Amino acid sequence: MITSCVLFQCRQVQPDPLPLFNIVLDSSVLGVQEVSTNNKVPWELMWGPDNTLWYTEQEGRIYRWDPVSGKRKLLLHITDVAGKTTAGLLGMAASAPDPATGRSYLFAAYTFAIKDSIGLKLVRYLVQKDTLVDPKIIAAVSGFRGHYGSRVAISPDHKLYWATGDGAQQGSAQNTADLKGKILRFNLDGSIPADNPVPGSPVWAKGFRNIQGLTFSDSARLYTSEHGDAIDDEVNLIRKDGNFGWSVIEGNADLTDEKAFADSTDAIAPLLAWTPTIAPSGMAFYNDPKIPEWRNSLLLVSLKDRNLRVLRLSKDGHSIVKEKIYLDKMYGRLRAVCVSPEGDIYLSTSNHDWNPYSKPAADDDKIIRITKVDRITAKVLRGKAPETKVSRENAMGLYRVYCASCHKEDGSGSPGTFPSLRTTPLLDQPQQLIDVFLFGKNTKNNPNRMPSFKFLNNEEAAAVLNFIRKGWGNNNSDSITEAAVQERRIMKKSG
Repeated sequence: MITSCVLFQCRQVQPDPLPLFNIVLDSSVLGVQEVSTNNKVPWELMWGPDNTLWYTEQEGRIYRWDPVSGKRKLLLHITDVAGKTTAGLLGMAASAPDPATGRSYLFAAYTFAIKDSIGLKLVRYLVQKDTLVDPKIIAAVSGFRGHYGSRVAISPDHKLYWATGDGAQQGSAQNTADLKGKILRFNLDGSIPADNPVPGSPVWAKGFRNIQGLTFSDSARLYTSEHGDAIDDEVNLIRKDGNFGWSVIEGNADLTDEKAFADSTDAIAPLLAWTPTIAPSGMAFYNDPKIPEWRNSLLLVSLKDRNLRVLRLSKDGHSIVKEKIYLDKMYGRLRAVCVSPEGDIYLSTSNHDWNPYSKPAADDDKIIRITKVDRITAKVLRGKAPETKVSRENAMGLYRVYCASCHKEDGSGSPGTFPSLRTTPLLDQPQQLIDVFLFGKNTKNNPNRMPSFKFLNNEEAAAVLNFIRKGWGNNNSDSITEAAVQERRIMKKSG
């Protein structure tokens, strides 16, 4: 350990940890370092106004981590956070110090209890040395059952943007009077900008299911990443007063009803959509010369696919021209990503959250740094192209990409949230099992409903259902046929 002194303020310098992996690009070698461990669901990462890394933990804590000393400090513990499943302390953003006053503000979004419901609010704090003070509520939205979002970003022209989920409430994303399923825009003091689409309303854009990433490019273009239902996770380029289609349109408007809605509303298509879904989460724009191969790209982390994706943008920023995957399945669920002023990339894992893929590692959750290094000193990793759609002959593969994120690869589910497929009575009721799989199911007091998989063809649906009925010790000797699946479709259509 050595001591660094800048302007007579001395800090103990923690030597950089050795890279555990090297990522080899065309001309750059990157080191993957674990810089902070034993955290609890770091939901948001950002570079703070004091040139340190700030992050939220979902249970309600805001920390500062010093990249020089390697030490962290608790800045604030928010005690009225209501945390359950996807609820909690979520996104945050900080304004640069005001040139006149030196003041900087932090904006944090979190859920809170309202009788038998959940609300979501955006709160501004004054940054004061080692703490946050003078909380002021910018906006609050009630009536959530899930799908909270919720990322926060500040634009280059010093406007505040807040992305809210649709609350698992049908119709909310298209209702301009409802602030759920929207991108909201404020002045930094919480007032409504005069140039918003509707005077007096914070709504900037609508038609979103559950935004998980929100980032500005150097040219002030605003991009989002968003969870779909069973299909069509999305990346979108946001336009003022834009309608992005949910819940009428999922992904691209390729069905008759979707096309009609798109034509009547000028609904905007995503830049990219994934089916099977990947559960995209945090996103950051990268344009630093430190890693030239990744310039003009969106860095996107994912929960279900558990990797980092580098999405190269076109020169005008209006399309994604290349997609490459890194750190695939190596660290578990990845929740947040940010870029430091030095061009380093920070990621956080989310293995202590409500829906882990497996038991968290002893030192989870982690904050990981990707930085340029001089030479290869560890195991070499290279990027890979996205996989093509799983073959319908691969029943296990179909189960893994469509079902395992909720019901787990061993069919055990998550107690109180997703039922075990080893013991469900539906295994002995083929018709009911087909109906739930094809058309979904709402469960009372549980917003994590079973989605519809009717987009799968009869052969694929039958393959998944038979895999479930015969796996993990289930010994159903009869098989569900493609004809049986088609029969249930016809009966549902006929009412």
